[in-house]
Amino acid sequence: MKTRLIGIMMFASLAVMAQRDSLPYATFPPAPDHYSAGTAVSRLLDGLGFRYYWATEGLRPIDLTFKPSPEARTSQETLEHIYALSTMIIAVFGGNQIPPGQYKTFEELRKATLENFKKASTQIAGYSDSDMENLKISFGGKNLPFWNMINGPISDCLWHVGQVVSFRRSSGNPFSNKVEVFLGIIMN
Repeated sequence: MKTRLIGIMMFASLAVMAQRDSLPYATFPPAPDHYSAGTAVSRLLDGLGFRYYWATEGLRPIDLTFKPSPEARTSQETLEHIYALSTMIIAVFGGNQIPPGQYKTFEELRKATLENFKKASTQIAGYSDSDMENLKISFGGKNLPFWNMINGPISDCLWHVGQVVSFRRSSGNPFSNKVEVFLGIIMN
């Protein structure tokens, strides 16, 4: 019985580690070797992805249903909103994704959001300054410069990731103190 329990615990640990390794942003990617408009925005998206990964790592059902007041969104609703924003970000590059609410599990939503951030980061890293000047986003029937993507959906995602961190602290599951977002490392 004891051996069986240890085996189950080891399998569960390996399953969690395998999922962690298969998701983008468990670790912070290396910095680009040069500065450009594309690599700067790519790094901003990498910072967002890293923060999102760790803000959502280990969320429990009670964390997902938490909301600080009756008028507020739950953490789950906030994560669905972040996903919707991530689809706006990759839409600039012609990416189409499943709309929010179509995912059966939190894990599927989390993975899709992280993959959207990674896809956008990878694509924009190769953009030159002139490519960035010509990059337009469509919103409300208007074509806007990419600046609006930075002060709009990207900044909004950062804002909401901070809310998830605050909500999880309030529901008794604080953000890991081993995550050093400034340096982009996990401390031992």
